Amino acid sequence: MKTINRQRFDFSTLERSVARGATALAVVLAAAGAAHAQAQNPDALKLYQRGLAATCANCHGTDGQGVVGTGMPVINHLSSAEILKKMLDYKSGALTGTIMHQLAKGYTDEQLQTIASVLGKK
Repeated sequence: MKTINRQRFDFSTLERSVARGATALAVVLAAAGAAHAQAQNPDALKLYQRGLAATCANCHGTDGQGVVGTGMPVINHLSSAEILKKMLDYKSGALTGTIMHQLAKGYTDEQLQTIASVLGKK
């Protein structure tokens, strides 16, 4: 430690702060790079969109067709608008469920829109 103006200055605290800032910057740059790649490559964007919607298959089956014997709702008959409304209601707490109200909070509104667009009845 060095004394600066009669105060002790701890360089390890500064190093930790710089490391945290660098980590945060790396995360932001990675996200920006992924968004740029999606915008530049339509196939990458389509894969991203299908990947988001595929997370629903664990409970609701492939493309929302349901899984026999699970008791989970079949969602493939709902429109994109209906799916989005339900997801936003779960996210806000207007609707509750066993797990949907928790899962929906993990997505941005834009991601929920993407999921609804992919899974909604055309």
